[in-house]
Amino acid sequence: MDRDPSCSGVAEPPGSANRGWVLSLALVGAVLPQLAASACLVNSDPEVRQSFASVERNPEAGLAQVQTRIAALTRVSPVDTRRLAALYAVEAAAYGELKLDGQARQAARAGLALIPPDSDPIHGDLLGLYADNAIEAADMDGLVARLQAARAAHTDASGADVCLLIALGRLQFREEHPAQAVANLTQAYRASTAPELAEARIAAASALSAVLGNSGDYREALALNQEVIDWNTAHGLTAELAASLYLRGRIFTAQHDFGLAMAQYAKARQISASLRDVQGVGAAEMSTCEALIELDELAAARQSCRSAEHIFSESRSGPWLKQTQALRSRIELAAGHADRALRLLDSVLDHGGADLPPRQIAPVYYTRSRSEAALHDYPSAYEDLEGYVRRYSAQNELDRSEQAAVATARFDTDRQIAQNSALRRELTLATERLELRKRELTWTIAVIALASLVMALLMRLLISNHRYRRDLQRLAGQDSLTGLPNRRLTAEKATAALAAAAAHRPVSMALIDLDHFKSINDRYGHAVGDHVLREFAQLARKLLRSTDTLGRWGGEEFLLILPDTTIDAAVATVHRMRAATAEMPQVEAARGLVVSFSAGIASRSGIAQSLDEVIACADAALYEAKRGGRNLVRLDPETHRSAESGLLRTLYNA
Repeated sequence: MDRDPSCSGVAEPPGSANRGWVLSLALVGAVLPQLAASACLVNSDPEVRQSFASVERNPEAGLAQVQTRIAALTRVSPVDTRRLAALYAVEAAAYGELKLDGQARQAARAGLALIPPDSDPIHGDLLGLYADNAIEAADMDGLVARLQAARAAHTDASGADVCLLIALGRLQFREEHPAQAVANLTQAYRASTAPELAEARIAAASALSAVLGNSGDYREALALNQEVIDWNTAHGLTAELAASLYLRGRIFTAQHDFGLAMAQYAKARQISASLRDVQGVGAAEMSTCEALIELDELAAARQSCRSAEHIFSESRSGPWLKQTQALRSRIELAAGHADRALRLLDSVLDHGGADLPPRQIAPVYYTRSRSEAALHDYPSAYEDLEGYVRRYSAQNELDRSEQAAVATARFDTDRQIAQNSALRRELTLATERLELRKRELTWTIAVIALASLVMALLMRLLISNHRYRRDLQRLAGQDSLTGLPNRRLTAEKATAALAAAAAHRPVSMALIDLDHFKSINDRYGHAVGDHVLREFAQLARKLLRSTDTLGRWGGEEFLLILPDTTIDAAVATVHRMRAATAEMPQVEAARGLVVSFSAGIASRSGIAQSLDEVIACADAALYEAKRGGRNLVRLDPETHRSAESGLLRTLYNA
């Protein structure tokens, strides 16, 4: 990170001190879009093929065209039932693209009534379209068995079998069985390498990308998604392109790359608007609002959320409307309107979250807890905080279990394929990924279990309103990952220490930045990065006095406050920390990793300066340490001039 070498200081952007908890909740709340429904096989009938192409370019215009053809065909005697069934498949696909699931199921049923459940590929296409648009439990009941029975009528790895596998995988994903979905979709993707199955391969890639993105395998999800985007772009499939761009934005959002995410949402919105797909426009506006909130651009976020609310209210899209209202409550709370935020959240949770996607519920309770605390309703705030912790722990455990199951399913599927083909190399890679996931899962479960136990003990101790308030205040000042004071509480302690320094009591502050931390995350994964932050925090607590404070200042940056400490002692303390950091215990998943940090120190006594001024000076010294090659300690010029001991000058030049 480039820094201003001057000592003037720069104000933090509004809300930056709270960025940590916002990002973590954004991940819990990320929801990938419903998989688009479309036919899988290329029909040999030119008229049917042209109708499918029209729907893929413009669903609304294509729907009108195919309905005209259906009406004309039914007036001819005798009726060509097979062609009519294929046109009903086109109609079902058009309704599916327009998110009119009821009409899509009706069209698919009309086609299925004309084609007996035998080996005819059109029957498989119609059954898959019906499954893709089944929303209610009554519609989905028995569909898995029907799809598996239909597969029995086809040869393994044939075009019809691949398409039924894709429909089965989509259905299992929506029924929240991701491991089974990955197994079937991976099998379909591997089996559709023949040129005549190119469209089926893209359908499998699209569905598999969504499932893997939802399970946290972002690299594979992005690679598959790019394959789909390239295909849709090359073939002019505008409706599918909008959906795949939106999915790419959701994956970038889950990775915290909000700038790239918003660029994808803007493209998807533009295409949806040109197709008059208001639901697609609303989804893009809602996700843009979410990204803008994470970037603290609240005015722009409010505008996007209101646009989405209007669309979902007009179309009576209840779950989407509630997700948008939950986002707007965060804007109102950040703007200081806790009462408005609470009214929105009460509406969102009017059914206890039963009508929301599971990953959306926990963060809504957390936001409502903060709103109630801001309005001094501490008993309600505590109750919602307890609900948040319970739901977050359960969802996190479920997510980790699903990730392990998905990795296992991919491993097992690739192994089965490798037995019949030359895919041994891919099997080895899958095994390595599985082992890595298992190690990450073991560590995460241990941390979650420990955190849940601590929270349970605290809850039992909170028996009065005074204790509710005290505990909420403590939670508000603690960094959830390291257990150190967060930026707000650290700033309060630093301000108090500077006030004492103005009365001729020396205070020293050090801005510490872990070296090459982004490279650690990129090379070893965020689980290892989180482990390094926790180990560093634990090590520092053992080395520091009870009167000293080490707080998390942001990301991999920490602020060390040393009251009643001269610059000589401060430099010695920081160097002890630097030496101990290099000897931190090795991480199993990152053998050979050596952690170091750079630090900039500013010391004051008898000088009245604001915290921003002192931080700016320490930041300038930190910049010099980084410019000097990192793993160094440097003093700001004013501090260095006031130092007199030989020890200090020796340490400074180390």
